[in-house]
Amino acid sequence: MNTQFKKGALELCVLSQLKNADKYGYELTETISQEMELATGTLYLILKRLKDEDYVDVYSVESEGRPARKYYHLTQKGLEYQQTLCKEWKDFTAAVDRLIW
Repeated sequence: MNTQFKKGALELCVLSQLKNADKYGYELTETISQEMELATGTLYLILKRLKDEDYVDVYSVESEGRPARKYYHLTQKGLEYQQTLCKEWKDFTAAVDRLIW
């Protein structure tokens, strides 16, 4: 897959996955990696930026026998941003489709 295509879409993919449910980093990586190649480090850079911009909150869940997991939760601001990006993505891909077909 073209890395430039992927670069523009990853943030939307992460936000959209978090719209469905809170997830921890490795879980997000596994889900997205089923559809496209993704380096774990790339995902964590996106998550950090989303947290810094208040689009996601982070909380830890303790588990017996393993380290606590950091879960990411979409904030209201993040949900609104996801919806905006989703509309922009659909408009963009529709325009590209009209130009290439």
